[in-house]
Amino acid sequence: MQNTKSLIKETLIIAFISLAIVIPIRIYIAQPFIVSGDSMNNTFVNGQYLIVDEISYKFKNPQRGDVVIFKIPEEAVTMSKNVLGSKIYFIKRIIGLPGETVEVNGNDVTIFNKENPDGLKLVENYAFIDKLIPQKNTKVTIKLKDDEYFVMGDNRNNSSDSRYWGALQKDLIRGRPAIRLFPITKITLFPGEVDY
Repeated sequence: MQNTKSLIKETLIIAFISLAIVIPIRIYIAQPFIVSGDSMNNTFVNGQYLIVDEISYKFKNPQRGDVVIFKIPEEAVTMSKNVLGSKIYFIKRIIGLPGETVEVNGNDVTIFNKENPDGLKLVENYAFIDKLIPQKNTKVTIKLKDDEYFVMGDNRNNSSDSRYWGALQKDLIRGRPAIRLFPITKITLFPGEVDY
């Protein structure tokens, strides 16, 4: 009887310690995220399982080229008429940074900032143009405020992004993919990273 009580007590202590470690990590440092949809093909495909780093952006700002997971903006909820909007998270790539002007003309993206007052046309080797989906000849120019980012899906013909619902506010960004865990053949640290 004493052994059973001791075993139960030890099990409860281990469970409590485990929860005390796991819960803060889960809430403040890393969250699981499952890619849903095709907007980030071929970088991330539907069903891939990611662990999101939620702490890095507390110490540094997102940069151009970063892939970010964020809470869907109200404008996107309204456009999609999605009743679950406040609970949905998107995954997209940062194209424009605070204070910049982003000009999109079809598949061409040009950035205007202090360093490039005449414009810098981005070379986006990661962008995927699905020829099976009719291309929208989108023309958009957006001047970003100090707390706004311009994001786009890598699958340019199949993405609801800043071209349609506007700038992304910084406070909606939850983190970036730290690890791709599934499928096992695609396990990667910081997947989707690019250098500009």
